[in-house]
Amino acid sequence: MELLKLSNQLCFPLYALSRKITSHYLPILEKIGLTYPQYLVMMVLWEEDSVSVKDIGHKLMLDSGTLSPLLKKLETRELIVRSRLKEDERVVIITLTESGEKLKESAADIPEQIKCSLEFTDKEMRELKTLAVGLLEKVNKIETIHSN
Repeated sequence: MELLKLSNQLCFPLYALSRKITSHYLPILEKIGLTYPQYLVMMVLWEEDSVSVKDIGHKLMLDSGTLSPLLKKLETRELIVRSRLKEDERVVIITLTESGEKLKESAADIPEQIKCSLEFTDKEMRELKTLAVGLLEKVNKIETIHSN
């Protein structure tokens, strides 16, 4: 039964770490009026404007049931506009408004603030990100194999 001890699990420290790191974003994001999931959506759009809901969901690994309320709130705040593709009305395109684009300036220093908040060095940030991305890619690959 040693294997069932919480201290022997991989899932718990990853879960706890994710929650702890995300909690460092909350006071910073509050200043610009975004929740953490909204911030993720905005980062996708700041990187590439005019993206389909499906593509945003794919990039963030979120289903449309989770994404739709986020997008609705961002639209209510006039940070984005939702529109249907003329060629295929089933496809909803998300585009930044001028306010949404301007918000990027306010968010520009968030990564540095997070690094300082967590007291991470540049090297620690790179190493942790490399490890996390590698693990995520491996798990995604395994899930893809098992779902086919």
